Amino acid sequence: MAEFHLGPDPHRSQTREGNTRTTAVFTILYLRSIGFTVDNSLFARHSWYFRNALVRANYKNAIKGIDYTSVYLERFFRNLLLGEKWDLRNRYLHIHATDEWKVQQNLAGRTVNQQEEYKYRTSTGQVQDKLRTDNANIKRLIIVIGNRELSVKSMMDALELKGRDNFQNLYLKPAISEGYVCLLYPNSPRHPRQKYLLTVKGLTVYKHCNKSK
Repeated sequence: MAEFHLGPDPHRSQTREGNTRTTAVFTILYLRSIGFTVDNSLFARHSWYFRNALVRANYKNAIKGIDYTSVYLERFFRNLLLGEKWDLRNRYLHIHATDEWKVQQNLAGRTVNQQEEYKYRTSTGQVQDKLRTDNANIKRLIIVIGNRELSVKSMMDALELKGRDNFQNLYLKPAISEGYVCLLYPNSPRHPRQKYLLTVKGLTVYKHCNKSK
């Protein structure tokens, strides 16, 4: 893998660099094992972002009101596997970001010239046949969520369902257990702002469904 540059602190930086590189190596090996063609270019180019996205996904401080969030990591992998254009600059991950950096930008709607400096070598959804689902309920839920982050109520409204228990047992829980949907706050299931979004696997199915229309 290309060398990562993770900061000037000679001791702590080397430990973090080694942990991040190891995570990246095993992630790439796993993705290749299930049929994706990926290399380390995005990991190397955005190593600071990737490292700190891992931290944000695993860090909680109740006293300071900081909770786990995997959304930044999800956006990294959306760029890597689905060719999306999230702006992967580290400043978006700051806990107390300034107004300019509070909302992470998706560059997909910009012109080619505007995107030029943000181009990444990514691989689009591959081996889609391995990632499809025959469960009609899961497929309906995937289509409803799409590229959004939705609450339980929003999903039920979109599906025109009334019974929360039936929705949980027939739609949401199977989709989560099979790896198509994940929680925005996975370590706080009852988080007051809890929402649900598609995993990389779910997004692959979503793209396939759209192409099939």
